[in-house]
Amino acid sequence: MLAVPGAIAPAYAEPASPVRSATAITQVFGDGQKLTAVAVEYDRDIVDSLLTTSAFQVAGRTVTRVYATKEPAVARSGRNGRYVIVELSAEDESAALWVTGQGSGGGTGGPPTVGDSTPGGTILPATASVTQTGTVTTTGGARYEATGTALATTRVVNPIVDDFEQRSFTDPATGQTLGYNLFVPRNYDRHKRYPLVLFMHDASVVNVATEGPLVQGLGAVCWASEEDQREHECFVLAPEYGSVVVDDNYQPSTLFDATVNLVHALTTEYSLDRGRLYATGQSMGAMMALGMNIKYPKLFAASYIVAGQWPAEQALPLAGKKLWIVVSQGDTKAYPGENAITEVIEGAGTEVSRATWDGGATPAQFASDVRAMEASRAPVNYASFTAGTVTPPGSAGGSEHTSTWRVAYTIPGIREWILRQSG
Repeated sequence: MLAVPGAIAPAYAEPASPVRSATAITQVFGDGQKLTAVAVEYDRDIVDSLLTTSAFQVAGRTVTRVYATKEPAVARSGRNGRYVIVELSAEDESAALWVTGQGSGGGTGGPPTVGDSTPGGTILPATASVTQTGTVTTTGGARYEATGTALATTRVVNPIVDDFEQRSFTDPATGQTLGYNLFVPRNYDRHKRYPLVLFMHDASVVNVATEGPLVQGLGAVCWASEEDQREHECFVLAPEYGSVVVDDNYQPSTLFDATVNLVHALTTEYSLDRGRLYATGQSMGAMMALGMNIKYPKLFAASYIVAGQWPAEQALPLAGKKLWIVVSQGDTKAYPGENAITEVIEGAGTEVSRATWDGGATPAQFASDVRAMEASRAPVNYASFTAGTVTPPGSAGGSEHTSTWRVAYTIPGIREWILRQSG
């Protein structure tokens, strides 16, 4: 065809990118939520076996695995699919999305006090920038060469955390409004009766987003995992306190009773088993759980107490309760406090099973430790971690107190024991 002088050359569109989107994927660990993967969506199925870790880079992060899947979720093994999962090291400094200065919740002026609303932690946004740096091959044989162009994530998937609903409760008795997270079993049937686990956070989580108790550690989300729900379907309730509820004066604010009233309200809204209500908490939350068991001794069938204390002279009602207590021997406040409480319980004639555990034990060792304690069939189990074993290896100045719940909620056997109890 002859060129016509003065004619305008035809326009050619740039080829459409085969990449459709990038999604950030998080995971909650004992020390908080982290960004652990990016899911890159393509327009066609990708061959899993041809992917390598060198094919992708994520700014500021260490890539540990790359594989294809059918959905934007991490998997034990890859399979051909439209999503390429780029897993990232949880040990990267920039992996953490929950950042706290050891969780004082009281600013720099000393320990937290009732009514203090100073947050001790911050929830960072889950965002990442991913670049395809190697060839990606489709199941149809097309080759997508490296682009060298960074793609920012536009969506976030928070496994387990996303399964909770954020709600608000206004208590007519106290006038308090309490934000909370609620997990409802996936196959909820109003004709069945379900247990409920109440998790109460420590002071570092006060006055952050409602989701704070879900991302600060495993205390709430562990009970809602697929593995736990498979064994014991249950509701999980995790309030978010706008201020410190109880301090070392042991005179709680009205949020204490508002929490109990919230539990009662949920028993009328849902088909809950009033004989299988459970409490657990860490630090401030553990103190609340102890205080509730003393003030309302018939409310909870069993409680999991993590690194907390209460005045021993008020502890006599705990002799009639089923408790599993864990604390670090290096915790200068909670350890002597729990020793005093368990002495009162034993003095009242209630058997207490005691053991010293290694906070760095393997899952198999913890399972064995739990079985050994259960063998005594005591209503109260008291496991103290050897000092120095709950803090992360290589950490400098790690807190024996706050590091306790980093470990405590990773032990499935204790959760199983709690949920087997009935009132």
